[in-house]
Amino acid sequence: MKALNLYGIQDLRFEETPAPSIEHDDDIIIKVKAVGICGSDLSRYKKLGPYVPGMTFGHEFAGEVVKIGRSVTGFSIGDRVAACPTYTCGQCRYCQLGEPTRCERLSVIGARHPGAYAEYVKLPAKHVIPLPNVVNYDEAALIEPASVVAHGFYRTNIKPGASVAIMGVGSIGLLAVQWAKIFGATTVFAIDIDEQKLNVANQLGADVLISSLQRPAHKQILEYTNGIGVDVAVESAGTPSTSAQVFALPKKGGEVVFLGIPYADVQIERFYFEKIVRNELHVYGSWNALSSPFPGKEWATTIHYMSSGQLNVAPMISYRLPLAKGPETFQQIAKGELKPTKVLFYPEKLSERK
Repeated sequence: MKALNLYGIQDLRFEETPAPSIEHDDDIIIKVKAVGICGSDLSRYKKLGPYVPGMTFGHEFAGEVVKIGRSVTGFSIGDRVAACPTYTCGQCRYCQLGEPTRCERLSVIGARHPGAYAEYVKLPAKHVIPLPNVVNYDEAALIEPASVVAHGFYRTNIKPGASVAIMGVGSIGLLAVQWAKIFGATTVFAIDIDEQKLNVANQLGADVLISSLQRPAHKQILEYTNGIGVDVAVESAGTPSTSAQVFALPKKGGEVVFLGIPYADVQIERFYFEKIVRNELHVYGSWNALSSPFPGKEWATTIHYMSSGQLNVAPMISYRLPLAKGPETFQQIAKGELKPTKVLFYPEKLSERK
């Protein structure tokens, strides 16, 4: 089969790769119909390199069941599915406590297991999730990142009527705008320096658009909230600067949840750090999209709200491309020549897609 394999920093190759085969009784092999670029993929490509040189990359996907192990029940050939790409050990302290996202040996396909930038991918049956007919493959490829954002909101104590500020409205931030509304927010502030992203945020439900290019975001937030601040601030830009600035957005006793990963040292000015202490903020890290029982409520909740239309991911998809264009697309994004919200790749020919 054809796949995208990462050999080193900015060394991504579209090449012939052995197709997966049934090795365990609970294996399911899925024909990949759509697979998306994750921000973590871009960081691996541009800065960090692979965990295992030559590993097939990618983990945000949906597809069709083509083979099943002999002990698999509940799935049949031809089923439309998404999948949780994350492996946990099931044995460590955190797994035993029912906290799988904190697993000491947590891993994701595309890291140490072959990923989904390929014609076919294999996962254990417990990872595989049936799709309702109303959710198409393109939408289903975003179930994983949407579940990641849902996990972050479950970490907070958000209540109906809350005000929420989203710092950075790339793909994760745009999902956060919608989850904030689903979790009961009446006012959602979308913050970015990119007017186009802010326009999409408005389309997806943001109530107030804030460009932080000319004036600090926190000063604008305070003006809108009569000097109080918001109940919950979400860091979804994943930059060193916004990872500090986000502390100035919540009210006293408010909450900050980190969804972004800056992949660089974060230098926090005294002004921002003192907000944590003096305002007695609650600060949450949020990692992956798992809870117990595996893979967790995040996945079922995401599919429910996609099915109802309250979680709308279609406006986030910037490009739909054949998988063969993977190497040049990653290169263009790394160079800043392409600035998409979300790219989807199709391993099969566009003319063959159902």
